[in-house]
Amino acid sequence: MQASDLELVIAGVLSGDRTWLAKAITLVESTNPVDREKASELLTRIALNTGGSLRIGITGSPGVGKSTFIDEFGTYLTEIGHKVAVLAVDPSSSISGGSILGDKTRMDRLASNPKAFIRPSPSSGVLGGVAKGTRETMLVLEASGFDAILVETVGVGQSEAIVSEMVDFFLVLLLPGSGDSLQGIKKGVLELADLIAVNKADGENELRARQSARDYQSAMVLLSPSNAGWAPPVLTCSGLTGQGVPAIWDQICLHRQHTQETGDWGKRRSRQQIQWMWALVEDRLIHSLKEKPEVAAFILETEDQVLAGGISPHLAAEKIIQLFKQEE
Repeated sequence: MQASDLELVIAGVLSGDRTWLAKAITLVESTNPVDREKASELLTRIALNTGGSLRIGITGSPGVGKSTFIDEFGTYLTEIGHKVAVLAVDPSSSISGGSILGDKTRMDRLASNPKAFIRPSPSSGVLGGVAKGTRETMLVLEASGFDAILVETVGVGQSEAIVSEMVDFFLVLLLPGSGDSLQGIKKGVLELADLIAVNKADGENELRARQSARDYQSAMVLLSPSNAGWAPPVLTCSGLTGQGVPAIWDQICLHRQHTQETGDWGKRRSRQQIQWMWALVEDRLIHSLKEKPEVAAFILETEDQVLAGGISPHLAAEKIIQLFKQEE
């Protein structure tokens, strides 16, 4: 990308042009060293136009109806005057590196909504299924005028914890179930939640969803909330009918007001900046290791030794680090 092209990208992002916005996101997601330099300049130039959105993480186990809910929730937000961006992080194949990237087909209304923007991003094997560059992508979207950013996690592994560290509000979707279903819920996920919503509360499921909400509310009393002074509410909703969606948004707004008044909003954003810094350091160090041909060859050889049981992972890591130091 030439310097003149970067100027066009920056101008396009700030004007809200979707074509240039997509090019900017592709740039910040790139692992190419030259692109990374351009992406860094891009982020510096748009910095004054970032930080004004409400960043909402949404998680839930497969089958809970995340995409249907987000389609309804995002549509509701556009109807009340917001510009909504969805970062739908897809699990990549550990074998082929491929990704389904089917979010636009699962969010029909948002996909055709002029006030919404959906960006499916393959996780490419990043820990927890969170796409590399998600934080940078949020900044680009904010600079382009989106004031509500929804980050959908894959709902597996450590993705919930990682996403909770980059958003202002963390919503956990659960399925209706009897009391025994509480045993199958990960305690750590509930402790991250700022709000729990029992989805699919429609038709014959509605009464069961309300009972489940009462059960989950009782269980929450035993857990430590992620934000002191805020008791995560438990609501019911339906991504199909829209029932409960306005109430969820009301709670998100109340949470924002509460955390801003107590100062927790700013503290949370500041902690995220530090976490982002170390995530970038870790990412750059790993790439630096693999970019050196001699180090890369040594790594492959060492991996073979670990696979064959000839060397322990701990000793292998030490050898790689020592070689990296010698190459500096």
